Amino acid sequence: MLPVSATVAARARDVSLTPDDIRRFSRHLLLPQVGVQGQQRLKAARILIVGLGGLGAPVSLYLAAAGVGTLGLVDADTVDVSNLQRQILYADQDVGGSKLAATARRLGELAPAARLVLHEERLEAANAERILADYDIVVDGTDNFGTRYLINDACVLLGKPNVHGSIFRFDGQASVFYAPHGPCYRCLFPEPPSPELVPSCAEGGVLGVLPGQIGLVQATEALKLAIGEGEPLLGRLLVYDAMAMRFAEYRVGRDAACPACGTSPTIRTLSDLTWSCRTAPVAGSESSVPELDVSELRQWRTQGRPHVLVDVRSAEEVAICCISGSLLVPLGELAARLGELPRDRPLVVHCKSGARSARAVRLLQEQGFMQAVSLRGGILAWADACEPDLPRY
Repeated sequence: MLPVSATVAARARDVSLTPDDIRRFSRHLLLPQVGVQGQQRLKAARILIVGLGGLGAPVSLYLAAAGVGTLGLVDADTVDVSNLQRQILYADQDVGGSKLAATARRLGELAPAARLVLHEERLEAANAERILADYDIVVDGTDNFGTRYLINDACVLLGKPNVHGSIFRFDGQASVFYAPHGPCYRCLFPEPPSPELVPSCAEGGVLGVLPGQIGLVQATEALKLAIGEGEPLLGRLLVYDAMAMRFAEYRVGRDAACPACGTSPTIRTLSDLTWSCRTAPVAGSESSVPELDVSELRQWRTQGRPHVLVDVRSAEEVAICCISGSLLVPLGELAARLGELPRDRPLVVHCKSGARSARAVRLLQEQGFMQAVSLRGGILAWADACEPDLPRY
């Protein structure tokens, strides 16, 4: 039995099931691998869910319904209407409000006996150890590399299992990282990729049901760890292709040179990574390129000043909304289509909110297009200031 399971089992000796527990969890009690003892362990377990988005929504619902006694919930965001396509905790009436408050209401209705510990703050190096310390198991429901690495490093330092999940478009993956009993996240990915190489969360898109499928794998792994039964995904990366409806499994070994859990670790304290999933430019990188404000572009268009408006979004995004007169050159095609762009007049490059257009301007400048500028805030800023009827996404 893994140490985390043994810890929960020891605490469960002082836990009893009420008559309501017996009725509510009777289908669990009939399972030989769970039974009364396993349900007592679930009631004694303390599980932290970081992020209440696409992954955290199904994880929290199913762990609460399964009878986990203490659920810690970490999120500082508000509900956006675009969340409703996949974040099944929320409804229209929750839009604009706190995700944490809406989650507490929903889980309180579903599992009134569960103890909910609310952390309405962003997980950072300054608070991560304090927040994680009281829990047996950590479920990573975040959507950005910076927080994933922070969770990993905190779990390694505190000796806690990290139930990992991630999603993108039609693909997902899940694993359990628990050093020294298996590899940690850095054994698989020693360093985060450059933000310039990874589409942001809002840019890439995701099939609405995909977070539910991966989130249920995470919830299953957390329950197994709490009960102390089954074979957890230690040293195994489960990869899911929704379009092919196919699962694949890859072995992941501990890396002796891992900076977090290797034989001579160099990560001994937590630090915040500068990697961000935001669509806005990251300070010190894309933000250094020349920009044009949407009010200036509107003035240019009104005055008839010569320029070419270049849209570097995808064709799928353009189908949602576009600025009239734009030339569509998706960022991935830009290098091959430079011959279509004039060099004798300004190029005003735009995307959704500014990150891709900034990268495009940097590429254009390297190729001699010195009049290229990025539209600050992208089409979202244009819609807010100039065309309020344009759909947002």
